[in-house]
Amino acid sequence: MRTRSWAWGVSLAVLGAGCGPGGSGPSPADPVGTQQQAALSYNGLSFNGLSFNGLSFNGLSFNGLSFNGLSFNGLSSPAFASWFGLDPALAAEVMHYVVLCAVPAGQTRTYTDAGTNTAYTWSGLLGLAPGWSGGAAATVAEQQLVSACLAAHTNPFGVSVPISVQGRDALGQTIPSTPEELASFTRPESCFFGNLFQGEGVYAGSQNPPLDATQSTSRACAVVDGSGMPRIECAPLVYVGSCSAVCEPDGTAGLSFLHCSTGGVTYSPITTRIRDADVAVCGDGTCQVTESCGASTTYDACAADCGACP
Repeated sequence: MRTRSWAWGVSLAVLGAGCGPGGSGPSPADPVGTQQQAALSYNGLSFNGLSFNGLSFNGLSFNGLSFNGLSFNGLSSPAFASWFGLDPALAAEVMHYVVLCAVPAGQTRTYTDAGTNTAYTWSGLLGLAPGWSGGAAATVAEQQLVSACLAAHTNPFGVSVPISVQGRDALGQTIPSTPEELASFTRPESCFFGNLFQGEGVYAGSQNPPLDATQSTSRACAVVDGSGMPRIECAPLVYVGSCSAVCEPDGTAGLSFLHCSTGGVTYSPITTRIRDADVAVCGDGTCQVTESCGASTTYDACAADCGACP
């Protein structure tokens, strides 16, 4: 399933301090007070829009949301209204991606902020949490998968990049993807897992070939270079090394894993794939957001693309 990764500040409001430029909140309401956040085939979190202090934004149990469910009754509860009112712009951003991850495509969730009379509509896409989407309390598997999905959509540079999300929903059903999608998104990237609802954090591992010194990507939080470590630390997202070292294969040739474990806890993960075209190379004639000026051919001193530094 393709989604678009926006740089949110893995701070995911839940996650902590972001490592990229600041992102913007939802666009201003239209004249009738409605903010429509459509789920296109490419969507995602902006690393700077949702700080990893934002994903936990007062606890990703969202002061009871995980128990009330993503139904009308859940979103109309006093607990949800109290949480949302702490920072409506950030809360709306968080909910956009929570719904995208948890709710199936073709369904929406709507909430009206009584304080501003603004209506928000969030569209589902991946459907990872069918029970929670239907109004039941979120199971542990649903909490884990939504957490992993939110982490997977982070991006530290404030740019959008399409990603292919692989794995299973909380009922064990494979996330659908077409042969055309897999043929386009040929580069295995990362595995993500954790549980933000329970305060257990979120983790990422690397599945991709290391970047060489000329290459860079805005998906930098779990993409390693020759050092074996990510180029950017995206706390509270914790890097745990190779996916294969911490995850159990599921027989899909690396498309996804059954489980990933750390600290004695086993999680339901998701994995991501990207297009080779989204890996920038020094010398391709464009100064990418991941590249810097300099006098070399490396991504962080790319004279050919970004020129000499002043």
